[in-house]
Amino acid sequence: RASAAGLRAPPARLASGSSQCAAGRTRRGPRCSSSPTAASCEAGRCCREDLWVREGRILDPEKLFFEERRVADEQRDCGGCILAPGFIDVQINGGFGVDFSQATEDVGSGVALVAQRILSHGVTSFCPTLVTSPPEVYHKVLPQIPVKSGGPHGAGVLGVHLEGPFISREKRGAHPEAHLRSFEANAFHDVLATYGPLDNVRIVTLAPELGRSREVIRALAARGICVSLGHSVADLQAAEEAVQCGATFITHLFNAMLPFHHRDPGIVGLLTSDRLPPGRHIFYGMIADGTHTNPAALRIAHRAHPQGLVLVTDAVPALGLGNGRHTLGQQEVEVDGLTAYVAGTKTLSGSIAPMDVCVRHFLQATGCSVELALEAASLHPAQLLGLEKHKGTLDFGADADFVVLDDSLHVRATYISGELVWQAEEARQ
Repeated sequence: RASAAGLRAPPARLASGSSQCAAGRTRRGPRCSSSPTAASCEAGRCCREDLWVREGRILDPEKLFFEERRVADEQRDCGGCILAPGFIDVQINGGFGVDFSQATEDVGSGVALVAQRILSHGVTSFCPTLVTSPPEVYHKVLPQIPVKSGGPHGAGVLGVHLEGPFISREKRGAHPEAHLRSFEANAFHDVLATYGPLDNVRIVTLAPELGRSREVIRALAARGICVSLGHSVADLQAAEEAVQCGATFITHLFNAMLPFHHRDPGIVGLLTSDRLPPGRHIFYGMIADGTHTNPAALRIAHRAHPQGLVLVTDAVPALGLGNGRHTLGQQEVEVDGLTAYVAGTKTLSGSIAPMDVCVRHFLQATGCSVELALEAASLHPAQLLGLEKHKGTLDFGADADFVVLDDSLHVRATYISGELVWQAEEARQ
């Protein structure tokens, strides 16, 4: 029998435990699967319930029973584990030796390798992230990273996250100063000249205090691109004006921005600002790796604005490789234990913690419920990208992307479109 946890996305249906969804085929109809004794999560609560999947989507079992008079073709046992929506990482620079910001002849194979390896960490969709680079790198790399559905080959690519080069010199962090840019007289045309076509771009991080940034934010938002504020010395007023122009995200809150001050809280103040447009919801990324953000800061942010928190890894190419020197874009990075620095400095340079580790640390640091911790890694990033009807939820009609977790939130199996794409060795016994 099973207990389960999942995300708040009423009226979500979450399955786990005695069974889970699988796929089969009968002579009379299409693929259909179910789990007998399972759980559902509504309004942040865990409930026992079956999960049914057909043709890659989550089914309403009542319609299946009463309208089609069907039964499951296949049932699978979750072994008492938790089943939750698959994790979504909107900021990952690479991993396992792959650097997305390196202009190689075969960028696609590197993206594919990372997409396959992060399945073991419960990630079913992600945004490959490019750090500040010269224009020729963007022109060569971006066309090689198309939006792509997930499957046995790896996690789905939702679009590229461009972090820089339109950021603050003072708060550039690990971004190379030589390649930073500002908006010139042509503003948005400068963006296009730097990046090239934006067809597969999902997020752009910029500093809102740069001249003509509001014009650029409006143009990006009009194209459906999420604008994120980060690597910035902006005060609260500049940040609020950016949100009024269409910005909806904050890149790794607290890191690479002005510290909170009681007379001007800077970008951090957006979490409780009363000057945001009606209905505008601000989201913010947090690197919960135990290094980038003190547990007290995690708690402050989460308690101030829990529905906006998005867990990100900000993982660098050294993820999964251990100590030593590695690259990140145009910089060398040195890994020492659980920390990555720009080589020869004490400047943090991304993270080497995968998403499931971040979820566990966030849960421990904040003392929040399991449901809320899982929500921060799935529902919230889906909402940020406007994908909440398809991703980050186990509601009827949503994509059947889900992760099977033990009670300690270690990944046991990962499913995409209802298909098993990764399973822990011990779960195969």
